[in-house]
Amino acid sequence: MHANTPDPAEQLDPVPLLDVKDLTVDLLSRGGDGGSVHRVVHGVSFTLHKEETVALIGESGSGKSISAMAVMGLLPATTARVGGSARHQGTDLLTLPPDQLRARRGKRIAMIFQDALSALNPTFSVGFQIAETIRAHEKVGRREARARAVDLMARVRIPDPASRYRDYPHQFSGGMRQRIMIAMAVALRPDVLIADEPTTALDVTVQAQIMELLAELREETGSALLLITHDLGLAAGTADRIAIMYAGRILEQAPFEELYDRPAHPYTRGLLAAVPRLDGDLDDLTPIPGSPPGPGALPSGCPFHPRCTDSRDRCATQPPMLLPVLPNPPARLVACHYPLEVSGA
Repeated sequence: MHANTPDPAEQLDPVPLLDVKDLTVDLLSRGGDGGSVHRVVHGVSFTLHKEETVALIGESGSGKSISAMAVMGLLPATTARVGGSARHQGTDLLTLPPDQLRARRGKRIAMIFQDALSALNPTFSVGFQIAETIRAHEKVGRREARARAVDLMARVRIPDPASRYRDYPHQFSGGMRQRIMIAMAVALRPDVLIADEPTTALDVTVQAQIMELLAELREETGSALLLITHDLGLAAGTADRIAIMYAGRILEQAPFEELYDRPAHPYTRGLLAAVPRLDGDLDDLTPIPGSPPGPGALPSGCPFHPRCTDSRDRCATQPPMLLPVLPNPPARLVACHYPLEVSGA
C-alpha cells in the first residue's frame, strides 16, 4: 500500500499488528529531596496494521522516541515507569517477562536507531554483528549465518558485501552504516519495524535512498513501519497515516492526504506553515512562536495553548480529549476544542 492510496483506513486489516493504548512514561530523577517524577508521555494511543506506514511526528522532546523505547522495553526499570498497554498480535509487550520480550524483540518486532555509529558495536565487524543477530534467535551454524548476512548486505545495497563483511562500523559512511542497521533490523523478517529518525544527519539524496529502501523492504516482507521523525516532508512521501505529537501527547491523527490538506489542530497547521515549499516563497514561512514546555513545566489545559494563536479561555483550563472530527471519523482524530474552525471544514 502506497502513501497516496485513497482511503487507506478502509483497506486495513481490522486486527492491528501493534495496538498501543494509553501509554504513559514517568521518568524518575534522584535528588537531594528524595527525587522527583516527571510524566513525559501522557496516554498515547495508536495502531499499526500490516503493510501500513504510520509516521509519528513532533518537535524534539515531544516524546516520540521515548514512546518507541517504552514499547520495545528498552527503558531502564530503575529510572522509568511505563503504563498502559502495547499489544503485538494480541500479546501485551509491557507485561511480558524479560526473557520472552527478548525472544520477541528483534525477531517479531525490531527497531532502527537514529545514530547507527552508537548503536553498532565498534569492536566487531558489521557482518559478524548481522550474523550474530540471526544466531541469537535461530539455530543456525556460523557458515549459514554468514551467508545470510552477506545476502542481507547485498539486499540493502552495500557494494561488494562479501569483502565488506569483515569491515568495522567506522569504515562505512553514515548512509552505509544506516543500511547496515536496516539489514540487522530486517534479518529475521519482523512484522513490525520501528524506525527512529532513520535519516538524521544524512544528506537529502541519501535520505531518499534510505526511505526508498525501507519502503521496498516493507512491501517485500509485508511488515508494518512506524516512522518516527520531525520531518513532515519525509513523512509526506512515505506515510499512510500521520500522528502529531506534542508535549507527550498525540494532538492529531489522520490519513496523510487529509492531514496535509486540512490540518484540524493549530499545532499541525503551524508545523505545515513552517515547511518550505518548492512553489512557495521563503518569506512566507511562519515559525511557531515560543518553545515546547519541559516535562516539569506543562501548562494547564491544552499543552499547546501558550503558543496557539487561536487560544481561548477554555483552552487554558480544560485539556481537550483526542476525539473523532469530521469529515470522516474515526479515521481522523484531534485534541482541540475548536477543530472545525481551525480546519475551515
